[in-house]
Amino acid sequence: MVEELLTAAAATAAAAAVYLTAAARVVKQYERGVVFRLGRLHGDVRPPGFNLIVPGVDRLRKVNLQIVTMPVPAQEGITRDNVTVRVDAVVYFKVVDASAAVVNVEDYRFAVSQMAQTSLRSIIGKSDLDDLLSNREKLNQGLELMIDSPAIGWGVQIDRVEIKDVSLPDTMKRSMARQAEADRERRARVINADAELQASRKLAEAAQEMAETPSALQLRLLQTIVAVAAEKNSTLVLPFPVELLRFLERAQQPAPDPAAGARPAAGGPRPGP
Repeated sequence: MVEELLTAAAATAAAAAVYLTAAARVVKQYERGVVFRLGRLHGDVRPPGFNLIVPGVDRLRKVNLQIVTMPVPAQEGITRDNVTVRVDAVVYFKVVDASAAVVNVEDYRFAVSQMAQTSLRSIIGKSDLDDLLSNREKLNQGLELMIDSPAIGWGVQIDRVEIKDVSLPDTMKRSMARQAEADRERRARVINADAELQASRKLAEAAQEMAETPSALQLRLLQTIVAVAAEKNSTLVLPFPVELLRFLERAQQPAPDPAAGARPAAGGPRPGP
């Protein structure tokens, strides 16, 4: 009798162990469990930890709630200003409703990927090339709204969308390089012209000061001589004022004789007695 009881107890324990093994499910901290009982959604989402289900009746599906980083393949399109570009992006999203992610959509990852690709092509067609190159923050926000609108019904939340790279044709790159070079050259010429204008104004002010004080010109001449002599040159060229040359030229000319003007010409009539 005792042996039969021990055998029954051992059989019961073995059956319980088998049942627990078949019914036990462990859900990780970053996961949630969705239970289907005979094909229908049963109860609330199972929290992390140890959970039991009815073997053969219930089926537990685990859903990852971690943020997913999904690269969007490069999409080729024509911008609003008729430039062919290839743009790729990356999408960051996570599941916020495990039940909706399992029930409402067949594969939420594939759905988000396809929606991101179509939205990226739509953004390319609505934007100019300058916006794609320099105004990406606004495009990222618009792309995020376009993807997030249908994803809400799938239990998915879009955290961030970033445009990674914009590939341009080689001809367009060369044209942009020439445009940038021409713009830099234009700015250099404007700066040079402005410098010449400022220098001419300063020279005019200096000339006016020297005209009011003639000795300033001589002092400037002496400063120039000192600066040139400091270089230990064998030949020294000194500027000579043109006004001094004109003064010397006038000094060398003979003065007019007043008596010569009053002398009568030869052969002319002589005065009478």
